[in-house]
Amino acid sequence: MKEIFIQTILSSMLSSLNNNQLIVLKQSLEEALISYDIIASVNTKETNAPDYLGLFITSKRLEGCSERTLSYYKATINAMLNYVNKETTQITTDDVRGFLSYYQNDRKASKVTIDNIRRILSSYYSWLEDEELILKSPIRRIKKIKTTKIVKDTYTDEELEKMRDFAPSKRDIAIIDMLSSTGIRVGELVKLNIDDVNFDERECKVLGKGDKERIVYFDARTKIHLQEYINNRQDSNLALFVSLNEPYSRITINSVESRLREIGKSLGIKHVYPHKFRRTLATMAIDKGMPIEQVQQLLGHQKIDTTLEYAMVKQQNVKVSHKRYIG
Repeated sequence: MKEIFIQTILSSMLSSLNNNQLIVLKQSLEEALISYDIIASVNTKETNAPDYLGLFITSKRLEGCSERTLSYYKATINAMLNYVNKETTQITTDDVRGFLSYYQNDRKASKVTIDNIRRILSSYYSWLEDEELILKSPIRRIKKIKTTKIVKDTYTDEELEKMRDFAPSKRDIAIIDMLSSTGIRVGELVKLNIDDVNFDERECKVLGKGDKERIVYFDARTKIHLQEYINNRQDSNLALFVSLNEPYSRITINSVESRLREIGKSLGIKHVYPHKFRRTLATMAIDKGMPIEQVQQLLGHQKIDTTLEYAMVKQQNVKVSHKRYIG
């Protein structure tokens, strides 16, 4: 209760004192109250706590985070706040540890999921700390959760050909070709307009994370299938990919994901989803000798470590290289 009392006073002084002054005030309160017990009393007066989470989401939106990501952030942070049942500024490290433990045990969540939650909470409290809304993030002492490194699958050449042959429409063939030859994110794919595509140079301009533009490239087959699809359309929508039926609205992420799942299920190909095309391209590019820095630029990654996580070296090539250089 004493800690809550101190945090309440500090919160009320946030707009009047800087961070160093708040630290001094906190130390003074702790020393002054060391010999006192504080008993909670019911306060019938309605309190209007600042909407820290709303401010955080607004900040992330300005940074260019997608609405899908923002919804995930908001749901995750709200889940923690509801479980702990304390004000944002009063939550301690033990409170967060308790929530992570509950989530892992009750939801049977994997270590990867728990570490993702930890990262989101860390981002939230780091922002509060940077904005001088709290003195110290309670997530600082919670270490990164070690997870087992899983080598994720990529599509084989045969699987890609099967999907192209089976795709029920010219649009679906063009989508498969665009994803496999450019490595763009599905969120970038659905934002594309016809005017973004330069058929002469076989390239297109995409709007990536953080509203950053970059140029990606596609092959001759993709060019042919894209042109066939566009030439057969009966609408005037500016979007590159639209629904198959009227009113021919811009295609959505969920629609692309659903369509690919159906194709994969019909062909007996496991785990068919848009992001797997991206990983396949990265793996193939590095496998054929493309410099990692160029792959990084192609995929629009800020950090090269992210690119390395996408590109899994094929075991068969390790075996061939071993024979060549060592065996």
